[in-house]
Amino acid sequence: MASGLGYFLAIGSLIPVLPRYVETELGGGGLEVGLVVGAFAVSDGLVRPTVGRLGDRLGRRALATVGAAIAAISIAPLGLVNAVWFLIVMRLVAGLGEAGFFIGSATAAQDLAPPDRRGEAASYFSIAIYGGLAFGPVIGEYLYNNYGSGANWAFAAGGCAVGAVLAWFIPSDLGRVEDPQPAQGLLHPAAAIPGFVLLLGLLAFSGYGAFIPLYVDELGIDDAGPLFLVYGLVVMTVRILGARVPDRLGPVRAATGALSAISLGIGTIAIVGSTTGLWVGTVLLGIGMSLLYPALFTVVMENTPDGERSHAVGTFSLFFDLSQGLGAPVLGVIVTLTGAERPAFGAAAVLAVVGLYLTNTVLRRAVSTTPSATPLQGPPAPRR
Repeated sequence: MASGLGYFLAIGSLIPVLPRYVETELGGGGLEVGLVVGAFAVSDGLVRPTVGRLGDRLGRRALATVGAAIAAISIAPLGLVNAVWFLIVMRLVAGLGEAGFFIGSATAAQDLAPPDRRGEAASYFSIAIYGGLAFGPVIGEYLYNNYGSGANWAFAAGGCAVGAVLAWFIPSDLGRVEDPQPAQGLLHPAAAIPGFVLLLGLLAFSGYGAFIPLYVDELGIDDAGPLFLVYGLVVMTVRILGARVPDRLGPVRAATGALSAISLGIGTIAIVGSTTGLWVGTVLLGIGMSLLYPALFTVVMENTPDGERSHAVGTFSLFFDLSQGLGAPVLGVIVTLTGAERPAFGAAAVLAVVGLYLTNTVLRRAVSTTPSATPLQGPPAPRR
């Protein structure tokens, strides 16, 4: 968690700075900003399945440490060449590091957790992710406004380096398989269905994040910031206080509750065109989102054989990238065709209901017919 917090604080600090740097210091326009911001996700998504298989051969420490180090190396030289193409290349390299660090560290958190507390481990690890992405932009904006872009590059590179150093304390043999089984294709079958359900649920937040800032104008609200703050606080609170909910309810029941809350939340925003409906929908959406990832991640881990967990995590997290890359554009088409945001929110609610149906049909059958994987060999996890 500490390694992840250092890393994601660094990555989060770049979010508000890169677009401004491209526009003000490199003279780029909207296309250039989009290419720089999107290059990171492109390389990240392309290599995740392959990197996941590699992590089962080399172990979790190697993947997390090298991934964070690659990210640090790609950020450190920013500003040395004042050209958009150089920034794009470095962002592509950073995406490779992101794939390695996320898969290695997220899988290590699962390997170190007792089998009956994997949902709790996923909840806690996600706090590092969301904590970094919540506070990182604040730090980055402060550094950029007061000390310039160079200070932000130094902070971000340093944060990734801290993540690499702390990742070195992951046991060296954790997750390492001496004679791994041949890969089962590009996507791991144990992660494909949970990953697709995750995609359907996360599309709701993709639409929320992209179009709520526009929708609030219709309701006479000046700033969408308080809504995002409340959403973030709800997610963090539920994941801390309800970390064991997926373990106690079971991952399928927890995913059912999460998708129900998501569909009700984004559906309320779509149907009730008022400030009250917006606030109620935001809280419900936050509750659902806080439980969805840990629940589905637990399904993946419980049904992945020994020696294939990194491959499965790579596949599962690929659907997260797809939700971020496809969600806003797809729902944006609906906004363009209808001229309003609420139909897009309604479409997101319908997709969450589809995910709810798949969870209680296809996913439930897959969980009931697949034996749970046995724990990986490695240092025993302490039980309290």
